[in-house]
Amino acid sequence: MKKDDALSPRPEEIELKLALPACDPAELEKKLARMPGLARNKPSHLQLHNTYYDTPEQTLRRKRMALRLRRVGSDAKPEWLQTLKMGGTGNSALSQRGEWETSVPGGELDLPALKATPWSDIDPDGDLFRKLVPCFVTSFDRTSWTVRKRDGSVVEVSLDVGQIVAQGKSVPIFELELELLAGQPAALFGLAQQIARSIAVVPETRSKAERGYALAEDSLNRPLRAQPPQLTAKMAPTEAAQYVLREMFCQFTANLNTLRHSNDPEVLHQARVGWRRFRSAFRLFKPVLDADTVPSREPLETLLTLVGELRDLDVARTETLPKFTDAYIAGNARREEKWQALSQALTQAADVQRKAVCYALAVPSVGAALLAITQWLEELTHNQESENARDALKISLRRWARRRIARLHKQLTNALQDVDTLEGQHRARILAKRTRYGIEALKPLLSRRRTKPWYRQATDLQTNIGMARDVVQANLLVVKVQADHELAEFLRGVAVGQERSG
Repeated sequence: MKKDDALSPRPEEIELKLALPACDPAELEKKLARMPGLARNKPSHLQLHNTYYDTPEQTLRRKRMALRLRRVGSDAKPEWLQTLKMGGTGNSALSQRGEWETSVPGGELDLPALKATPWSDIDPDGDLFRKLVPCFVTSFDRTSWTVRKRDGSVVEVSLDVGQIVAQGKSVPIFELELELLAGQPAALFGLAQQIARSIAVVPETRSKAERGYALAEDSLNRPLRAQPPQLTAKMAPTEAAQYVLREMFCQFTANLNTLRHSNDPEVLHQARVGWRRFRSAFRLFKPVLDADTVPSREPLETLLTLVGELRDLDVARTETLPKFTDAYIAGNARREEKWQALSQALTQAADVQRKAVCYALAVPSVGAALLAITQWLEELTHNQESENARDALKISLRRWARRRIARLHKQLTNALQDVDTLEGQHRARILAKRTRYGIEALKPLLSRRRTKPWYRQATDLQTNIGMARDVVQANLLVVKVQADHELAEFLRGVAVGQERSG
């Protein structure tokens, strides 16, 4: 929204976006209105209708820009605002980007209103402006509270309820935005944590505009896969840690948000991968992090356990067991019935487990923990670095990274001396993952000639040991869902055979 110049001298928007996993909009508004800090402020109510523009080739999107025309109020007496937004990292719930908002006379884009913005540098002759067409629409009711803190910070808390519409499709909008009007970003997190004590939230890394583009191209509920950032040798260790950990945590939370609307097993898988990458990278960078500032992950344990159990069910029913379908049935109609009954039982168990994961996301302590990690990541480069971090500054980041990966590879090599036991295999698999994820994260800093065989070895170990583990786990699940005894014995034989061959 348009801000008082005295409160926001720079054309910059700083906001924290929060998805709301499970709550009735009317009930949530009442809860917010009763909260300390908000209860003393009378809320404002606005109807907002926004049309976003871009070229058919999505030039603005590729430049990380967004241009919208907003109608505030009813059709009878509207106010029109044109807004240009630029920049932002795109992988954090905390968004910091340039924003230029101007009143315009009517319901059409106005080129003169863009003259005092960076648009003039990008499109000096107006050719780009003339190619703009409507892409999608967001329409929602906004209830806002302006909260003024004793330290001088001012935060606008907005509850948005409505929908995004694109190409004849629509998805609901139900979220909180906390926008900083004055002060430091810590004020956003302080207020968000206060809200999260009683209301379930999940950090939302995608803006309404990003979701609008995704809806238009049918990619809204696709899984988000790893996108390791490009590190440079000139970065400080904590800066590199922030880039790497932020991307991994984004993969985790973005897929958590998506799995609330998608039954695609790959979405859950990528959420789990994101968390494992995050945990591995945390261990990788731990020597240069201040341990005293790290938030507790204990409130996430139940959620993570449920996610792991659901992943085991998904792997068993969609990947592991289908490989042995023909071998078991072998043209026998009675066996085919037993196999179908097993498939149905595992599908039902997965459906129940998926609901349990969504219920866990609706627990306020989970959202509070996710928020704490988000804040820790954003403040990582501002916190006092550990003594090891200061020592690391004496050598280049490239040299430090190579030492860390070489150390990991040595640990993996030593672990391979003891893979005759299940404990030894488990340790080797964990170290293989850490080595693989570490090489992926630090790739621009590493020697390709040296780490390429290490990466191949770690990936092969992770895959082979994982496949053997998946067969054992599938057999345990078959017993758990009380499948036919003969079928269970068949799969137990498969597991034993694979263990021996492995």
